[in-house]
Amino acid sequence: MADAQRNGLHLQHKILLVGEGDFSFSLSLAHKLGSAANMISTSLDTKGELIQKYNKAGSNLQLLKSMGAQVLHSVDATQLNVTAELCGRKFDRIIFNFPHAGFHQGRGEASQWVIVQHKQLVSSFLKSASGMLRPNGQVHVTHKTAQPFCCWNIVELAHRSSLVLVEQVDFRVGDYPGYCNKRGDGDRADESFPVGLCSNFKFAFDPCAETGDRETNRALRCPHSRNHHDNQAYDFASALMKLMLSR
Repeated sequence: MADAQRNGLHLQHKILLVGEGDFSFSLSLAHKLGSAANMISTSLDTKGELIQKYNKAGSNLQLLKSMGAQVLHSVDATQLNVTAELCGRKFDRIIFNFPHAGFHQGRGEASQWVIVQHKQLVSSFLKSASGMLRPNGQVHVTHKTAQPFCCWNIVELAHRSSLVLVEQVDFRVGDYPGYCNKRGDGDRADESFPVGLCSNFKFAFDPCAETGDRETNRALRCPHSRNHHDNQAYDFASALMKLMLSR
């Protein structure tokens, strides 16, 4: 349980997981916490699509349910606040690992068009999730931090939905035994992908965040796109946010 607690996840937390592939992450987390009784785990795919895509989806789902989890399918991560089964519910943690808008033939990850699609997905998810947090709740997004993925600027996207970054920690797949990330799309859906450098971004709701000035918003972008003055603004903004949240 120590690794889960290090990542800000506790047994008593009401946890919502979205965008699950073969549900191996949910199952690993349930084992680490010792129970899945407070967990709702969801996928965009239907159950039939999951079974067809992923060899271990069926067994993972069975084990997860036996540990007390509620499992939902056909859940759009960008429409959480209007999903019937989730309406009116609040969570301590909402988790989305490696959000991805899909692969597009002839367009690589560095394509500006593809980056825009990814950013729209993440932005819509954050907006939807921001109103579903309990007091002191957090939204966790696991995301690659190397080029071109850092160009999604997810910290700035979160800021637009009144979510502020409270912590960014390295994400280690090895902390979750049994977890196998999936491509989730096309003929190679059941294959894993290299995560490389990646972090777990932890966001908290702050109604004042959206009114931040342009210089601060600009400073929250990918480090590769910041200059010296931007870095100073980023350090100041981060310190200010942590001070406000510690009160």
